Amino acid sequence: MALRPPDDRGVEANMDADNLYREEIVTDRKVGTLRMMTPLTKDGAHDIARATLFIGEAQIMTQAGPLPINFEIEATNLGEAVAKFGEAAKEGVERTVRELQELRRQQQSSIVVPGAGGMGGMGGMGGMGGGKLQLP
Repeated sequence: MALRPPDDRGVEANMDADNLYREEIVTDRKVGTLRMMTPLTKDGAHDIARATLFIGEAQIMTQAGPLPINFEIEATNLGEAVAKFGEAAKEGVERTVRELQELRRQQQSSIVVPGAGGMGGMGGMGGMGGGKLQLP
C-alpha cells in the first residue's frame, strides 16, 4: 500500500471502491506462496466481470540475506497458477537479477572522481582550486 505524502490537507488514504479484491494465500510450504486476488463488488460479492489475479512469491538467498521476489502468473484458475508457478518464478528471478545488475551499474558509474569538478580533491573544499597540482 502506498499513501500520498502529507501536504496542507494531510495524508490521502482513500480506497478505490471500484477496485476491491479479497486476498487469499495458498502455499505448499516448500517452494513458495500464491496470492489469489478475487475481485469484489462494493457490497463484497464476487465481481465476475473481472478476472482473478494470481501473484507468486518466492525468495532467493543473497549475501545480504533472503530477497523476496514477486511475480504475476497468467492463469484462469488456481490449478493452472500452481502448474505455471515454477516458470513464472524463474522469470521473476531473472528479471530481478537484471534489475539488480542495472542498479549496480548505475551506482558504479556515479562514483565521484577527485578533480572532476565535484566535491572531490581539494578544489571543492576550498583548497587550492580545481583539483590541479600547484607547485610552489
